[in-house]
Amino acid sequence: MGRVSRRAFAVAALSAFTMTPRASAATGHRGGAADSEMRGVWIASVANRDWPSKSGLTASQQRAELLTHLDTAAGNRLNTVFFQVRPTADAMWPSPYEPWSQYLTGTQGKDPGWDPLGTAVEEAHARGLHLHAWFNPYRIAVHADPSRLAASHPARENPHWVVSYGGKLFYNPGLPEVRAFVEDAMLDAVAKYPVDGVHFDDYFYPYPVAGQTFDDDAAYDEHGGGFPDRAAWRRDNIDLLVRETADRVKEIRPGARFGISPFGVWRNAGTDPLGSDTKAGVETYDDLHADTRKWVREGWLDYIVPQLYWNIGFAAADYAKLVPWWAQVARGSSTQLYVGEALYKAGDPAQPAAWQQTGELSRHLTLAGEHAQVRGHVYFAAKDVAADRIGAMARVVADHYGQPAPPPR
Repeated sequence: MGRVSRRAFAVAALSAFTMTPRASAATGHRGGAADSEMRGVWIASVANRDWPSKSGLTASQQRAELLTHLDTAAGNRLNTVFFQVRPTADAMWPSPYEPWSQYLTGTQGKDPGWDPLGTAVEEAHARGLHLHAWFNPYRIAVHADPSRLAASHPARENPHWVVSYGGKLFYNPGLPEVRAFVEDAMLDAVAKYPVDGVHFDDYFYPYPVAGQTFDDDAAYDEHGGGFPDRAAWRRDNIDLLVRETADRVKEIRPGARFGISPFGVWRNAGTDPLGSDTKAGVETYDDLHADTRKWVREGWLDYIVPQLYWNIGFAAADYAKLVPWWAQVARGSSTQLYVGEALYKAGDPAQPAAWQQTGELSRHLTLAGEHAQVRGHVYFAAKDVAADRIGAMARVVADHYGQPAPPPR
């Protein structure tokens, strides 16, 4: 992928996969109305991945592009959009906490002259679509120069909150004041707009970078007492973010749902007998300090969307093995399971042969339909739904989305 996105990091992580030590409730049959199921699409704004197509467009151009994405989603009988409104500690709405996103105007903090999130919620609902506001909790910038941030940026006003790692800037999840701030900043949007859901992606502690250390020594010294090791403390920090956000969403907007789309491998079975039959180079429990299995089993989430971005038969992480593993994790819990699908890989010549076949994604839905816990699918991402390089999305619609379906509640 030519542009930076949250999935670019997951794709990069797959280069390490050769190293060793993310019936269905509905398939929308043509014969009648479909049962409820998730049919979602991510609209990524980081680095202008999906929307806006580039920074510096006029307000009317930005609005027109956004409405086109919503029309395309509705036209493919999708029912939910996951709209990235806080890609890098910034905002796609007038926020009292953080500056306007640079991906709108090209200048962080510059008012774009309209309210993208407010418009997105209103126009999504007008089309019968649900809208989940998608936030990245801790990423500050995809560069490592604080001076490039807006002068009033909280990261500049509180430099002790910031960790530079892997050429990027992050808020330190180990500081309670950081956790409180990022929750407040995100939930401002939830209080102001009738969103249908609140969504996190796969970034908690950052993906590991060889030869680099995430320097949270001072925070660990101050707050890590009582934990057996730093990893356990880090996982607790993320657990607290998840539990507190879940509780606060329910308080602020009781009808809204809270969910997360983690990297698709919790742990390999070679690491943990509870893990999946995979040989992933990244494991969320160990590397991102995100205990995604626990969140599901404890019922902290309304839904989870593991990014199962691999083809059926992929040796290191086989879609056909990961779907039943996640179904077993979700079985008996209160957390609904949807599957994150790599539409962006379909027709990409750099991808394995399976992704050159128009029917690969349709086969994913057929396979997932054998597991009652799978309540739907979410596609990455909006510009790929629009382009549909080899007709993979059209095939999914033809094979599985014969009728509209309401999203699960």
